[in-house]
Amino acid sequence: MGGFHPLDLIVIIGVALLIFGPKTLQSLSHNAGRGMGQAKGLKDKVMAEVPMEEISKVTTAVSKIPLSPQQAAQRLLVSSLTPDEKKTQGEQETTNEPVAEQK
Repeated sequence: MGGFHPLDLIVIIGVALLIFGPKTLQSLSHNAGRGMGQAKGLKDKVMAEVPMEEISKVTTAVSKIPLSPQQAAQRLLVSSLTPDEKKTQGEQETTNEPVAEQK
């Protein structure tokens, strides 16, 4: 369930050695290692070209997306307030007092 155990890997290598032979198995492992090295080099090249500043801007914008209907309603209400109301609401939130409704 959780992956390969060392004994499993030894059995798999033994069966592969019997089927393919030592020369072919050595060639396959050499080619697999070379492929892994090329994949790592390509990954490093792509990561060097990725604009990290833009990605950080996107992640901060995504974190501002409301995750629940309550958060969405709260942000909608805050965005509809005038600047003076926002200031008074911000002061009330810092003092942990409930926001009083204004008519």
